[in-house]
Parts: sequence; structure tokens; C-alpha cells
Amino acid sequence: MTVTDIPQGRIEYRSAGPQASTEPPVVFVHGLLVNAELWTKVADALALDGVRSYAPDLPLGSHRIPLPVGTDLSPRGVARLINDFLAAHDLTDVTLVGNDTGGALCQFLIDTDHSRIGRLVLTNCDAFDQFPPAPFGLIFKAGRRPALLRALMASVRPKALRHSMLGFGGLVRDPLDPALTRRWITPALNDPAVRRNTADFLRHVDPKDLVDVSTRLHRFPKAARIVWGTADPFFKIGLARRLRDAFADATLVEIDRGRTFLPLDEPELVANEIRAAHALTA
Repeated sequence: MTVTDIPQGRIEYRSAGPQASTEPPVVFVHGLLVNAELWTKVADALALDGVRSYAPDLPLGSHRIPLPVGTDLSPRGVARLINDFLAAHDLTDVTLVGNDTGGALCQFLIDTDHSRIGRLVLTNCDAFDQFPPAPFGLIFKAGRRPALLRALMASVRPKALRHSMLGFGGLVRDPLDPALTRRWITPALNDPAVRRNTADFLRHVDPKDLVDVSTRLHRFPKAARIVWGTADPFFKIGLARRLRDAFADATLVEIDRGRTFLPLDEPELVANEIRAAHALTA
């Protein structure tokens, strides 16, 4: 992990692939209560093809460096933070790739400023009024209070619960790495400032805001690729089809048996679809 300074504070990120790559840079956007490691296998697969990628740890609960009190951590504020990260690295013609809550943040970003974005790839993610989907509404509401957020993280400290349907288990098809999921919950367990950042974000999550953004997705002037696991119990394939139809130029690719964390279930297939997005806009 490397650290970069942006106007909002310090952000850790993982990079992969050659610095002198001639391919468009890829920037990965993760969701709530996970970090950049969600994308490691996809990034490493692309690096073998000479693609340079960046995966920042966003202030969504699994980040190790908290941002200062008063930072705008609304979804649109985090979208601006991502854009400032792009600017700090002078990245243009970016392939922006989002998953879960990160897909919603990508939509806020292209609605705010898409000048650095060359193409968009969305895997199973929030869209329209599914922000979050119904099963996670109580978690989002409880997480708005730092003390309750810590209690939630403490409740999934045992591996059996952490990997159950009450934790991360329903989001994947294949067994999870216990060390990885432990790293995901540790910052919010141990650091009150991380909990404050996360609660601040959650207090600003309002499905009406994403519905509003969805009315302007057709203005995005670049290609969008929607890559969706069809076995997802939370983000159904019908949501993906609505999302495809909301863009002026979008392709939907359905991945059999994939679930929410498609980058973990099918990293090679996700990498292949990013390669395809590059080929279409070359």
C-alpha cells in the first residue's frame, strides 16, 4: 500500500501494473466495510497484460487512515474525493470500475465530473432506489451511530458469524479468506475516528439522491459496461437491466453463478470484461 495526499487528507491505495503502461489506467472503487483488497486478483490479472491500476482505500469503514472531522463524506463528497485522487495522480481516460456501494459512488462521480473518465464498468452494485438493497437497510441505519457500528463489527468478530449470511457470507459464492475479512472489520473495531468517518457517510446515504442521479445517467457520453453475477440474492439481474437501459451506450454481460463480490468470485472474468471495454474504445 502507498499513501497519497489529496485536499481531504491522506488516502492509502494499492497500485499494480507497469507505470509506463500505454493502456488506459483502471481505478477500482470498493463498497462499504471492505477495502481495496477486494480488487487484488482483478488488478493482478490486468497487470499481466500491462494495465496499470489503482485501488484506493475509501473512508467507508475498512480504511486505516481516518479523514479529519468536517470532511464532506456524503456520497457526492466521496465521489469528489475519488476525482481528487484521479487528479493527484494526473489520471485521464480512466476506466472506472465499481462494485456494491462503490458502484453508486461511480454514478455520483460521473454525474459530478466525468472529464477524467474514459469508460465505466459496473459490477453488482447499488442503483436507483436500491441504496442499499432492502436487507441492508437496518445495518445502514444502525451504522449512523459510531457506538452501534462498533457493536455490529464486534458481533461478527467470530469467523463463523463473519462468514455467515449475517456477515459477508451471502455476498460470495466461494469460501472467503478469514484473514481478509478480519482486516475488513478491524479498523472500525479499533479506531473511533474510522467509525466517525463511516457513520458520517451512512448518515448522508439517501436513496432519493441516487434516484435523482439515475435520471441523468443517459448524459454520460462514454461507454458503460454492466457486468453482473446472476446468482446475487441482493442485487437482482433485473436491476442490472434497468441500469443498462438508463445509459445512452451500455452493454450488459451476465455472469452465471456470480454474486455481489464478483471480483472475488470471478476475477478473471471481470478482468476480461475490463479488457473488452478497453478494446471497444481503442
